[in-house]
Amino acid sequence: MKNEKLTGDEYDALGHIERGAAHDRVNACVGRNAKRLSGLKMIEYAKDGRVALTDKGRQILFLRRCISGLRGVLADPAFQLDADLAAFLDKKSHIVALEAGGYGITDKGRESLADIDAQDKK
Repeated sequence: MKNEKLTGDEYDALGHIERGAAHDRVNACVGRNAKRLSGLKMIEYAKDGRVALTDKGRQILFLRRCISGLRGVLADPAFQLDADLAAFLDKKSHIVALEAGGYGITDKGRESLADIDAQDKK
């Protein structure tokens, strides 16, 4: 099984690709990480040489945003979540809307963060 744990630099490269390039050439960050990300099927090359995210790459970035959002809500219930994150986390019962505004983390959300933190320590 492949090691799919990404470094911060690899996440940055995925982010650069997601935002799109202002020119035809890839930047240094993408160039350094392209071989591994391509091997993990997170990016793909078009026939014209352009680099694009695969569905798997988009999912990885979305999950990273979800984790950051959960940590933000844990630190501050008034933390602003993007609408797509709030809808997803609410649907998965990780957060609940508070009457006073903002969000609270459910027990399931806390367990998920604890599992993620435990995996990061391995």
